[in-house]
Parts: sequence; C-alpha cells; structure tokens
Amino acid sequence: MVGYYFTLALVIMVLAFLISMFHILREYERGVVFLLGRFYKVKGPGLIIIVPIIQQMVRVDLRTLVMDVPTQDVISRDNVSVKVNAVVYFRVVDAQKAIINVENYHQATSQLAQTTLRSVLGQHELDEMLASRDTLNRDIQQILDKQTDGWGIKVSNVEIKHVDLNETMVRAIAKQAESERERRAKVIHALGELEASEKLSEAAQVLAKQPQAMQLRYLQTLTEIAGDRSNTIVFPTGPVGDALASCFKNAVDK
Repeated sequence: MVGYYFTLALVIMVLAFLISMFHILREYERGVVFLLGRFYKVKGPGLIIIVPIIQQMVRVDLRTLVMDVPTQDVISRDNVSVKVNAVVYFRVVDAQKAIINVENYHQATSQLAQTTLRSVLGQHELDEMLASRDTLNRDIQQILDKQTDGWGIKVSNVEIKHVDLNETMVRAIAKQAESERERRAKVIHALGELEASEKLSEAAQVLAKQPQAMQLRYLQTLTEIAGDRSNTIVFPTGPVGDALASCFKNAVDK
C-alpha cells in the first residue's frame, strides 16, 4: 500500500515536472533564457520548452509602452521658472540587452527622460518652449533614443503636455502680447497713411495735366455732399474756378 502511494506521488511529480517545461509566449512576448545563470538564447513566440532548475526564463513585452514623465521644475535660459510634464512612447527592440544591460529598463528610461527633459528645456527661452514644442519634442526624442540604444530600447516619440506658469508670469506675457498688438496696429496705420499719401500725389499729378478734370472733380464732390442740407455750398465756376485750377496746377508743378 505504501509502495502504491509512493509510485502515485512519483508519477504526479514527473507529470508536474513535464508540464512545467512547457511555456506559451504570445506574439508580442519574448523569453530571455538563462542556462545555469549564463545567457542561452531568446525564445518565442509560441510554445517553448524550459528545463526546470537548470534553465530560467524572463518574459519581455515588445509592445509600445506609454510612460508619463512627472512634472519637472525647469528654469529656462531667460531665468523663468516653469513646471513641465511630458509623455514618452518607447518599446523594447532587443530583449537580450533590455534584461542583461540594465536592471529595470522601465525605471531607467523614466529617470533618464526626467533629467533629459530638464536639461534640454533649460537651454531654451520661455518663448521657444511655448511656440516651438515640435522642435523640442524632436530634440528630446533623439537624445533619449541615442542614450537608450545600449539598453535595447527604441524611443519613438516624446510629447510635452503642459508648460505651467505662475500668475505673475501669465500677466506679464499678456501685457507683452497687448503691447505687441498695439505696435502692429500703429505700424499698419502708418503704412496706410504712407500709401494714401503716395496715391494722392499720383492723383494730383494726373489732375494737373488736365485742368478740366478739376471741374469734374468739383462736380463729383458736390454730388457727394449735396445730401447734407444743413450746409451752404459755395461752388467756384467760370474765371474763379479756372484761377483755382491754375493755382492748384502751379502748386503741383512746384
């Protein structure tokens, strides 16, 4: 009876041992296999066999991971303190390097992203942070991708999400924007006056060549102001009108 139970226990142990040898890895997973503590090979996906005790396997996910970079205090090149956070998209492209060359590739990438974010943004002014995010995202992504290459990590994208300013700086930026709009308005007004003066000068030269055109201009002006009955209109005609036209022509010629 004792031998029966011993045999049954032995059979169960053998079956459990055989079952534990088989592992199924999904399409996006790889298994880094170690043989007696030394790297053996990368297996998967599908059904793989791992010999217990003498072989160990570490699963690695090859899908793109999304990592939120915590808010960082950054001082810009023009000495403005801002709070910036970002998001990093990366994935494992070499499972062997990701397991052997770094203890925790996710944590290592997170810490590196934080320091790189502060370093890159600290080299730019506040206006560049607000207006040139695409350029800054590309610079941070290239630096991260280069430094994580030895870990078997590919950083595909970096996006700066928020650039938070204190209330004092927000008011200063609003005042600066208002001043800029006023400056543009004054420049546009000055350009309009310049163009108008140039057109008036050209019109005067054309009218001076044909004195009769002055009479036609008088008539057009009279038509425009005839609707206002509260004014008395004095319209020069005959010799007086000719004299005024002659004076106008002489003034233009000079």
